[in-house]
Amino acid sequence: MIDTQGFRANVGIILCNHDNHLLWARRIGQNAWQFPQGGIRENESPEQALYRELHEEVGLQQEHVEIVGMTHDWLHYHLPKQLIRHDRQPLCIGQKQRWFLLRLLGEDRDVCLDTCQQPEFDHWRWVDYWHPLNEVVSFKREVYESALKELEPLLFSNA
Repeated sequence: MIDTQGFRANVGIILCNHDNHLLWARRIGQNAWQFPQGGIRENESPEQALYRELHEEVGLQQEHVEIVGMTHDWLHYHLPKQLIRHDRQPLCIGQKQRWFLLRLLGEDRDVCLDTCQQPEFDHWRWVDYWHPLNEVVSFKREVYESALKELEPLLFSNA
């Protein structure tokens, strides 16, 4: 779904383990790392999209996780000019995202990157909470920082 301003509605997924490390995934065939994320379909709530994307991208079901929290508002980023597809309508200039913080209730072995026909990722690892800001592509960095700052107090009592 692309809104009237050109932003595609999307969910971002920050998945932590019992040590409060975050699942960090490498896009298939690239040296690009990110959190799982995906578009919200028409007539789908952000929470429904969260569970669909969680399964499609990392093979986890609702029973494998618990929702710890989510961002209060939409966080926006603009796509770099070279990534905007001017031949598509409606024109998408970026994404607006609701970010969810999840805790893994299952085991590492429950993570599976090839549950769909076109996997998004080919590798994953656990990283320290702030590590993603060092590796994510620059145009997403501000949104990642905003989401991590907002959700940090839910994991760390001294935040």
